[in-house]
Amino acid sequence: MSFLQNLHWRYATKKYDTSKKLKQDEMDQILEAIRMAPSSNGFQPYDVIVVNNVDLREKLKAAAYNQAQVTEASHFLVFAAWDNITEHNLGKVFDVLAEVRGNNEALTERRKSSIAGFAAKPAEANFQYAAQQAFIGLGFALAAAAELKIDSSPMGGFDPAKFDEILGLKARGLRSVVIMGLGHRDASGDWLVNLKKARRPKSEMFIEMN
Repeated sequence: MSFLQNLHWRYATKKYDTSKKLKQDEMDQILEAIRMAPSSNGFQPYDVIVVNNVDLREKLKAAAYNQAQVTEASHFLVFAAWDNITEHNLGKVFDVLAEVRGNNEALTERRKSSIAGFAAKPAEANFQYAAQQAFIGLGFALAAAAELKIDSSPMGGFDPAKFDEILGLKARGLRSVVIMGLGHRDASGDWLVNLKKARRPKSEMFIEMN
């Protein structure tokens, strides 16, 4: 199937078959798609928590308004943005750049100006910037899953503060922004599976300015 056909195939799965687990190779491919996703300036200012612990997932389910996907999905991801962009965490990004591309005067100047630029902004503004980048990673994960014929559930209905507390994210300098289930659909119990995909028409969604 083509990429667009795969996007037509996927939907926000509501009910997972708990007997079907993803292979490690499949998860590795999805995680690599997230890692290779673009981000502003290539900074990748977010982490992805793969929650395998059953007890943790039960607690997270309660903080996600008891949505079944949290515990029924084969795998469950939490995209968590940096709570601020500091010399410490951004410096690590530039360390990687220097290692891969080689350090030079231009990179040193870029490091200094980038760190100074974020230091001049409020922490909340930096967090919002980071959160936007996390959603790009989510999009690539959804697309990669569709390519592999793996069902997925992007989810925004949860209490971020409670997620942060349960997962101990504050100590890591992170704040949860969006969550995602991955697995294989239980077609017999999913009310959404047979409904036609509804999207805005092209004529209304796209504005051409010639």
